[in-house]
Order: sequence, then C-alpha cells, then structure tokens
Amino acid sequence: MKRFSIIIFSSLIFFSCKKEYKPRSIDSVTIKEFTIDSTSIRAIKVINENTVYYAGSNGKIGTTTNAGETWDIETIHFQDSITPNFRSIAENNGYIYALSIANPALLYKIKGKQNELVYKEIHEKVFYDSMHFFDNKKDGIAVGDPTEDCPSIIITSDGGANWEKIPCSQLPKLVEGEAFFAASNTNIKILGDTVWIATGGTKARVLKSTDKGKTWNTYNTPFIQGDGPQGIYSIDFYDQNTGIAIGGNYAKPEDNCKNKAVTTDGGITWQIVADNENPGYKSCIQYIPNTFGKEVIAVGKTGISFSNDGGNTWKEISTKGFYTIQFVNENIAWLAGNNKIAKMTLP
Repeated sequence: MKRFSIIIFSSLIFFSCKKEYKPRSIDSVTIKEFTIDSTSIRAIKVINENTVYYAGSNGKIGTTTNAGETWDIETIHFQDSITPNFRSIAENNGYIYALSIANPALLYKIKGKQNELVYKEIHEKVFYDSMHFFDNKKDGIAVGDPTEDCPSIIITSDGGANWEKIPCSQLPKLVEGEAFFAASNTNIKILGDTVWIATGGTKARVLKSTDKGKTWNTYNTPFIQGDGPQGIYSIDFYDQNTGIAIGGNYAKPEDNCKNKAVTTDGGITWQIVADNENPGYKSCIQYIPNTFGKEVIAVGKTGISFSNDGGNTWKEISTKGFYTIQFVNENIAWLAGNNKIAKMTLP
C-alpha cells in the first residue's frame, strides 16, 4: 500500500510539472540586412547563427562565418559562356550543392574555391526547383518541372557524388500545366524517410513518399489552382502529421483566396485556413522550431507574417520583402531576397 501511494504521488508531481506551451504574441521583429549586389537569392542554407551559405541568380555562391559581417563569394561559370541561375542549395558532409534552373540543368558540388559538376541535364523543358538531403547524409533528392508527363526527380544515394533521374514509369503522372515553383527552395520537405513535394499551376497537389522517393502517393488539395502562377509555393511539416502550405498567385500578390492550408494526417487531406484573410501570396512558410507546431512565419515580396495558432490567424510583423527564410532556433532566423540577406531576431 505504501509503495502504491508513492507511485501515485510521483505521478501527480510529474503531471503537475508538465506545462502546456503558451505561444508568443509577436508584433514586430528586429532585422539586420546585408547588401549582396546584383543577385536574386532564393536559396540559403543555415548552418548556425554565424554560418550561412547562399546561391544566387548570377552563379554566385556566398558564405559568411561571422554572422554576415564579411562574405566570401565565388562565381561559377559553365564552359565560360553560361552563368548558372541557382535556385536550390543544400549542404552535406561539408560540401555545398547548388542546382541551377533552365537548360542545361547544372548541379555543382562545392568546397571553398573548388567545384565539381556532378549532374547535367539537357532538355528544352528542364527546370529544377528545389533540392534537399535526408538526415542519413547519403540520400538526396531534387525536383523539377516535367520534361515528360511526370515530375523530374533526381536522387543520390552516395552523399551527392552521383545523381540519377528517376524514370517516369516509377513516378506519379502530372496533368498538363502542373509543375513546381522555384521560389524559395521550400517546395520539398523531408522528415526521416518521408518527403513531401508541392505542385502548382493547373493543379495544386502534394506528392508524398515514405521511402525516400522509391514509391509515391498523390493527394489533392483545396488550394487555388488552374492557372500558371497559382498553387502551392512552399510546404513545411512540424512532425509526421502536422503540416502547413502557402502560396497563392504570384501575379496577384494581394489575393488571399485559398492560399493557406493545413493538414493533421500527414498530407493526405488539407483544410483551407484564414480564407480571404491576410496574408496574400507568400513564397515561403516555416514552423518556428520548438514551438509545438503553433508558431509559424511566412515571407514574401509583400512582407513577413506571423501566426501563433498553427496558421488559423495571422499578423503582419514586417513590411520588408524576402523570398525565403530558415531558422537557427526559436529566436533567430536568416532571410534572403533581392540583393540582400538578413538576420532576424524574434522578441
């Protein structure tokens, strides 16, 4: 009986000490900008508070290791005549990988001043949009617009040294006019062995694989769709069930109809949130780390918006325009935009 009482007492202490997370109320943020001349930056890789890599539209790969005070910048040219327009960047085992859009598609493995071309694809329709590595450091994936009737997906299983394109026979079919957006390097999300990819255009759907891209399922969403610039631009998951997506219509950035949605079943079904309410078009959305899926930041050319209830309601916290954001922790994030990178501190 005495032992039983001790167990009950211990359990009461445990549950009384367990506190429910209380989301923050944020009205503004501190943003320190760094000018990066003559390049549009839609892809960054944040290593920590001080170290950030970026890939730019004019073949430039930049690095800071002192929180932006100085930058080491290298320019990559292909055969001295083609300057890659980079929209995707990833880091793996100390190497940076940068992938260009358009024809030819060029994927470089970079360390310091040394670079190696590890994948090239020539096709009039080729256009790669986003790239990421899995946690095991061996497998990686990049997605691009269809050159046939399926997504263009290339994978690596040796840490990035070699890449190959998955044949259409192993991939889901896309409808005419369905593709992807190279807006922020965030239309791919990876957790464990699971990868989600978001589409736009004539259809706004979510492709999901739970085995690192070997097999796929496709799920419809109620997102705005049907026209070229409409659809999902960015997707994020806090855990295997809790996800959020944002986008809209790039050509009509103030339009906020059916451009934000959430899922609680791993992306199988989606529900529109904050319909016909701000924010309008955004190019990137990210859960703030360690906030239990409650706090979310969305960025775009029209400014920065914040939600503390998982995306159901939003508040504008800055009018400064950016393309992409990546968090270090719950208090610090890095952003990138046109000719600039910035460090953001949350209160």
